Amino acid sequence: MEPFVQQPTGVFPSVCSLDCPDQCGLLVHKQDGKIVKIQGDPDHPVTKGNICNKVRNMTERIYDPKRLKYPLKRTGAKGEGKFTRISWDEAMETITAKWKELIETEGPESILPYSFYGNMGRLSAEGMDRRFFHRLGASLLDRTICSSAGSEGLQYTMGGGFGTDPEDTIHAKLIIFWGINAVSTNMHQVVLAQKARKNGAKIIVIDVHKNQTGQFADWFIPILPGTDAALALGVMHILFMENMVDDDFLAKYTVGHEELREHVVQYDPVTVSKMTGVPVADIYQLARWYGQTTPSFIRIGNGLQHHDNGGMCIRTIACLPALTGQWLVKGGGAIKSNSGYLALNQKSLQRPDLLQKKDTRIINMNLLGRALLEQDPPIKSLFVYGTNPAVVAPDSNKVRRGLTREDLFVVVHDLFLTETAKYADIVLPATSSFENTDLYTSYWHHYIQIQQPVIERYGEAKSNVEVFQLLAKNMGFEDSCLYETEEEMIRQALDNPNHPFLQGIDYEALVEKQYIKANVKPLLPGKLPTPSGKIELYSRKMEQDGYPPLPTYTPIANDGDFPFLFVPGPNHNFLNTTFSNHEKHISFEKEPRLYMNIQDALSKGIQDGDQIRVWNDRGECILKVSVGEHVLPGVVVTQGLWADSPGAKRLVNSLTPDRIADMGGGATFFSGRVDVEKC
Repeated sequence: MEPFVQQPTGVFPSVCSLDCPDQCGLLVHKQDGKIVKIQGDPDHPVTKGNICNKVRNMTERIYDPKRLKYPLKRTGAKGEGKFTRISWDEAMETITAKWKELIETEGPESILPYSFYGNMGRLSAEGMDRRFFHRLGASLLDRTICSSAGSEGLQYTMGGGFGTDPEDTIHAKLIIFWGINAVSTNMHQVVLAQKARKNGAKIIVIDVHKNQTGQFADWFIPILPGTDAALALGVMHILFMENMVDDDFLAKYTVGHEELREHVVQYDPVTVSKMTGVPVADIYQLARWYGQTTPSFIRIGNGLQHHDNGGMCIRTIACLPALTGQWLVKGGGAIKSNSGYLALNQKSLQRPDLLQKKDTRIINMNLLGRALLEQDPPIKSLFVYGTNPAVVAPDSNKVRRGLTREDLFVVVHDLFLTETAKYADIVLPATSSFENTDLYTSYWHHYIQIQQPVIERYGEAKSNVEVFQLLAKNMGFEDSCLYETEEEMIRQALDNPNHPFLQGIDYEALVEKQYIKANVKPLLPGKLPTPSGKIELYSRKMEQDGYPPLPTYTPIANDGDFPFLFVPGPNHNFLNTTFSNHEKHISFEKEPRLYMNIQDALSKGIQDGDQIRVWNDRGECILKVSVGEHVLPGVVVTQGLWADSPGAKRLVNSLTPDRIADMGGGATFFSGRVDVEKC
C-alpha cells in the first residue's frame, strides 16, 4: 500500500499527540497534499468520533505562518527574540562544536536535556533523545513536573498505574470526579459519565473551583486546596463507624485494614470539616452515598498531586474503593492512571546501558531555576524540546534569570519561537506529529496506537528522532542503536515478554489496525504487583522509605504570610502553552481571569471585572477578576498558561513555588499563597 504521505488526497487514520488522557483516534482529511480538516474517528472504541476544540482546530496550528521553517541563530540579546536564518549544517556544527568544547573543559554533565510530553509519541518524547544523551553522558533530567508524586502514591497502594477500564464506567451508579476538570481535560470520561447518568448514576465533583465540570455535577463539593486526603480519611471514618465496609473483601484482598480502622478514628467529621471547609453534614452525605451505592467509581485528578502532600493524597483516595469492595464490581473502582497496562520495553527504547557513568547527576526539572543559577558544577548548556519552561516551569522568574546567563548555551527544538526559544542561541524547527512515525499509549484507556506520516515536512522541520541522529553523527558516535529507524524502535518497544498485557501486539498488527486494545483483565481477583500482592492500606514499603505506613493527612507547607491559597489550573482551550499563541484559541478563552470569592472581594474593595494585582515574593500578575461563589473564601484560582504579550503581566507560574512534593520529586504548583489588590 502506498504510504499516507504520498497520497495527496483522501482521508487517513491518525491519533492525537497531545498530553491528554483521552488520546483520541482521528481521521485526517487531505486535499492536494495539505490537511484541510481533522475529525474524530467514529470507529475508535473509546473516543468514538468526539474531539475537543484544540484538536478540531489543529490544522491552523500546523499551517500557522508563525511556525518555524528553518534553523535560526540568535543575533540580539537573550530574550529579545532576534534571529537570523542558518542551515542545518551550520546549526549542527555550532551545537556539536560547543558541546565538544564543554565536554573537554567542563565534562559532559555540564550539558542538560530539558524535555516533556509536548508530543506524546513515545519515540519523540523518550526514544532517540534518551539514547543520545545517555551516550553523551549528559546530566540526567528527572521528569517529574506532572504525575510523579501521585504515581508513587498509587504505586504504594496498588502496585502501579492500574485502575478501572474506562469503558466499564458506564455501569457505575455513583461517579466522583475528584480534583479533575474533566470537561476540559478528560472529555470522554465525561461522555461515559453522561451515559451512566442516563442509567441512573449520580455525579459528584469535589474541587477547589466550580469550573465546567463542577457545573456538570449533580452535587458540587468545594474544598480547601491541599486538604483532599483529610476528606478521604473522614469518609473512611464514617464507612468504618457505620459498618459500610466490605469485610470479606478487606480480609481477602487487602493488608492493614485493622490498623486503618483504628487509625481513622481521629478523622471524625467535625475535625475534618475544620481542615477541609466541607460542612459536617456534607461529609456524612458523601460517605453514605459512597458506602451505599454500587458500583461506585472515582476519577482521581491530576491537580491533587501538585501539592506538598500530593503523593500521600493520591495514595489515600486510592484506598477508598477497597473499603467498599468496588474493585470486584464492573464499573466500580478508580482511575488515577492506567499506564501500567501499556508498559513498553523501556530499556530497549531508551538504552540506559549507553550511560557509562552510573552515578551521573540527576536534576529535578521542577528545580530548573535553581539549577541554572546555583548548580555546582554549573550547567553550561541546555537543550530544550517538547516543553516551554520559561512559561511552564514553577517560579518562572527564577527560570528566566537563569536563561539570561551569557555563559549558558541554549538550544531549543520546537514548532514555534516560544518564550523559551527567545533565550536560545540556536533554534531548530520541529515537525508536527502528522509528519512523523510514532507509537502512542494512553494513560487512561487501554489502546495502543500508531501514527504514520500523513503530510510532508513543513519547511526544513525535522523530528526529534532525526535531530538526535544528526547530533550523534556530528559528535562522531558510531553506536548502531543511534541510527535505527522508527520501525525498528517501535518493534523493540513492543517486545516486552515480561508484560502480558502487550502479548500479540506487534508493528504489523498496528499498521493494519491503527489501534489495538491491551490484553487487560480485571485487577481482582488476582495478584497485584505490590510487595504483598494485595491492596496495601498499610504499607511496610512506605515505612521503610520514611513515610507514614497508613494514609495520613499532612497540611501543605507554609508559603509565606499571604492571605490567599493560589491554584493556577488548566483552561479549556489551551494545553499548557500549546495553542496559547494561536489567535483562534485565545479568542475562545478571551482573557485570563482570577476567580475570587465575593466575601474576599468585598473585604478588599474589589468588584467583578476590576483589574487586580496578584503578587507574592516570587512575582506578580495583573489580571481581571471574576467575583462570585465559584471558590471558597481564602482561595483564588486562575485558568491556563497564557503566552507573553507586550506590557501584559500574566505569567502565573511566576507566583508558584518550586518546592518538591512529598513523593516522586513532584511539583507543588497548587501549594502557593498570594495577596491580591485592586490596581
